[in-house]
Amino acid sequence: MSFQLIFTAQYDKRAARFLKRHPELEKQYLKSLQLLELNPHHPSLRLHALSGRLQGLHSVSINLSYRITIELLINDNEIIPINVGDHNAVY
Repeated sequence: MSFQLIFTAQYDKRAARFLKRHPELEKQYLKSLQLLELNPHHPSLRLHALSGRLQGLHSVSINLSYRITIELLINDNEIIPINVGDHNAVY
């Protein structure tokens, strides 16, 4: 089952800012998004639910240092990226 990524204008701005600061991560970032669409539960993404003030959101890994927080709507097969950045930026 594949999912549909739905990008908001706010996320697009955050992603553009992230990629401007980290152009060396563009391939890893795009690969993570592609994998997220195909299989959000793929082990390399390390999908996990968040708690506290981010309860209801999930996180996936771009690499060991950078994450994408997402809203995962399993019933509708939709994934809405919320934020991208290092651990401190997204949590």
